[in-house]
Amino acid sequence: MRDPREELAERIAGEVTLSADPGATLRKWREEFDVAQTTLAEQLDVSASVVSDYESGRRENPGVRVVRRVVEGLLAVDERRGGDRVRQHARVISAGFESDVVYDLREYSATVPITRFHRTIDAKTVTTGQADTIAGHTVINSVEAIKRLSSEEFYRLYGQSTNRALVFTDVTRGESPLVALRVVTPTPSAVVLHGIEDEDLWEHAPALARADGVSLATTTKPLDDLLDTLRDFP
Repeated sequence: MRDPREELAERIAGEVTLSADPGATLRKWREEFDVAQTTLAEQLDVSASVVSDYESGRRENPGVRVVRRVVEGLLAVDERRGGDRVRQHARVISAGFESDVVYDLREYSATVPITRFHRTIDAKTVTTGQADTIAGHTVINSVEAIKRLSSEEFYRLYGQSTNRALVFTDVTRGESPLVALRVVTPTPSAVVLHGIEDEDLWEHAPALARADGVSLATTTKPLDDLLDTLRDFP
């Protein structure tokens, strides 16, 4: 099996190299790793203005050597911090998903109460389900998942166990994720709809969740904050 770090490095480098706007893609990955321009500049032993110039396009498109140095720099900074970003992306990639479809996929060493999970991500419980605890979570871009995943790929969102919370982002009314889940069996223990207030839910969503025995909650916590919080969970 290939080293996840090497696989992630190739993925980032390939995306930057093939991008119509390499600078913007470099910036996207730097922000994904939560690395400041000054921090990356120190790692690369260049001035912060050099990093800024590449990202803004003021410098000529970065060549292969520059891209390799930036990628290695981001990975090195992450490793010094404990390697959370590398592990997160490794989990998503090893499960066979694109990182713009699945943002995070985690298994816990022990089950945790669903109520604690809800508190952590500032979620408001709409309905309670049959399960009181979960053993993992998956954070999913609902629009991209519904557009691009087959029913078999949808099933892989469960990771090692269906006793987990599926967090769907970019939700408007809460209809599509719940309908999509009905074609996949078994159902998860919990569903969280991100970006929507409970009063804006599709009117049949609570009844649908209750019928399937699924805990349903909503949260409007900013996505970056939600992902940062879950990186330290449980």
